[in-house]
Amino acid sequence: MSFLPVCKADMEERGWDQCDFVYVCGDAYVDHSSFGMAIITRTLEAHGFKVGVIAQPDWRDEESIALLGEPRLGFMVSAGNMDSMVNHYTVAKRRRERDFYSPGGEMGLRPDHATVVYGNLIRRRFKHVPIILGGIEASLRRLAHYDYWSNSLKRSVLLDSGADLLLYGMGEHSVVEVAEALDAGLPIDQVTWVRGSVWKSRTLDFLDEPTMLPTWEEMQADKLNYARSFAVQEKNLDPFSAHTLVEEYPHGVYVVQNPPVMPLSTEEMDATYELPYERTYHPMYEAAGGVPAIREVKFSIANNRGCLGQCSFCALNFHQGRIIQSRSHESILAEARLMTEDPEFKGIISDIGGPTANFRIPACEKQLKRGACTNRRCLSPKPCPNLRVTHEDLVQLLRELRAVPGVRRVFIRSGIRFDYAMLDPDHTFIKEIAEHHTSGQLRLAPEHISDAVLSVMGKPSNESYQGFCKEFERFSREAGKEQYVLPYLMSSHPGSTMAEAVKLAEFCRDLGYNPEQVSDFYPTPSTVSTVIYYTGVDPRTMKKVYCPTNPHEKAMQRALIQYRNPKNYDLVVEALRRAHREDLIGYGPKCLVRPTRPKATGGGEHGRGRGKGAGKGRGNGHGKGGRRQASGRPAGKGPRGKGGKRG
Repeated sequence: MSFLPVCKADMEERGWDQCDFVYVCGDAYVDHSSFGMAIITRTLEAHGFKVGVIAQPDWRDEESIALLGEPRLGFMVSAGNMDSMVNHYTVAKRRRERDFYSPGGEMGLRPDHATVVYGNLIRRRFKHVPIILGGIEASLRRLAHYDYWSNSLKRSVLLDSGADLLLYGMGEHSVVEVAEALDAGLPIDQVTWVRGSVWKSRTLDFLDEPTMLPTWEEMQADKLNYARSFAVQEKNLDPFSAHTLVEEYPHGVYVVQNPPVMPLSTEEMDATYELPYERTYHPMYEAAGGVPAIREVKFSIANNRGCLGQCSFCALNFHQGRIIQSRSHESILAEARLMTEDPEFKGIISDIGGPTANFRIPACEKQLKRGACTNRRCLSPKPCPNLRVTHEDLVQLLRELRAVPGVRRVFIRSGIRFDYAMLDPDHTFIKEIAEHHTSGQLRLAPEHISDAVLSVMGKPSNESYQGFCKEFERFSREAGKEQYVLPYLMSSHPGSTMAEAVKLAEFCRDLGYNPEQVSDFYPTPSTVSTVIYYTGVDPRTMKKVYCPTNPHEKAMQRALIQYRNPKNYDLVVEALRRAHREDLIGYGPKCLVRPTRPKATGGGEHGRGRGKGAGKGRGNGHGKGGRRQASGRPAGKGPRGKGGKRG
């Protein structure tokens, strides 16, 4: 095994005069299956193609893109494991201090809107070489989309980048199909049939009854037309039932989206994760201290893909789809045994999961034959009567992993869908989590406690969350452990009035929980919640939904959750008065703040003391605030999730 070429000397060492493909990426080069760059390049290599990598080229210098010369078949471009704008900016649009996907965490090694910038950089230097876009940024910006950072509607990234083709979703099937077509001598503008691809055309004569979306000009004229367009897109995400979608732009240009790729079989999933990854960053980054993102995922294992949860603020449905795809026990156990051979492995598998850790099987038998329903969600607002709920296979897998020689602990740090766990009449999974897979704290994401807000979010009721907490704490006590659930909360999500935000603060008060990290809703591309933020209506119903869009109001809602922090005093008082909840300003046991500003900044009621659920152990469920690109959250430390998904 070895890394793919990153310079001419590497090519010469392999005896190559020319690469077939050059993969250009906004991330540093990490050859691990949690990075989309690694999955796509290794997949192409496995099919006999010569692939080179240019990681984080200097976008101000055209020569940086010519480092490996002109590829025989084309350039592949990805912004990286995250949208470059989410990577660079907080929800308050302040520049982040660190980039965990860059050497040493250095910020500034990739441009804003990296997919567009890289595409144009290549096109200026190589006029006629095919350019194929991929990765999470391209996938979620494949059609017209709202861009939070410019507060405007943007065209398909395919048009603005100067690229020829865009591959969305998980790309193992589509990238090989495109590569083989180009290798057979077919011009890139004739590669129009590939599932999971978006292409541009001057005519629609050869399309068979495509679904026409509102035109670019119609969406610019009326925001509601964008909401209508997104509603149609949402109904065309299933590979079994989706239609070809067409978006018309001025001057006779059409952007055409083919139906999504078919889900991978278990055998195909196994093959993807058994490719010869180096499982670490390229040694050229050693002097800079390596690439921080690998620390969170190096000893993690991807279990599944797809998510049937359909949270409104999450783009996983738009990127991976709802049909669950899982790896075999044998493949996962083989990866665990491989980990134990690594000198850095300390016996702890940091995560066995995916978009949602406890989804191992498709929602129902129908999905495998006819796809997911377009008019019904699996879990919300109520579970579908056809939903299959069982954790038997996952429990068995966890037991097998714990038995691998050299493995001391196995954690689940990907999200756990607690309502799904509670629907299972057999609570063995919750018992196993409490006994073996938690260290002090289990982080879950109820997001909110107001059912009105949860309904907009597409999340389960607060009753379901409370039920899970009681079961988890009961099993923890029976195991002789003092463990608690720590809730992951989101402020200022669509549907959250100031009154709802106060309810969330009261929840934290009653729990004795003082969150040091709060997730403020982040309108990232291609989520239902982002459409609501931009248009004011839920695209699924076209009904109006209240949404906090003013930065000051967002700051107040966030401050309410952290009302104990003295820095938030003025914002909390203002929020309580705006909500007509002056009863919470005073000296009573239910009051959030005193009538006067606290003089000290530490200790006491307004200090940063830990609440009921705060132990010293490492959190699970969502880990250490992992960056959740597809979820509409602000980014914290390290990458979230598995499987190229993010690319």
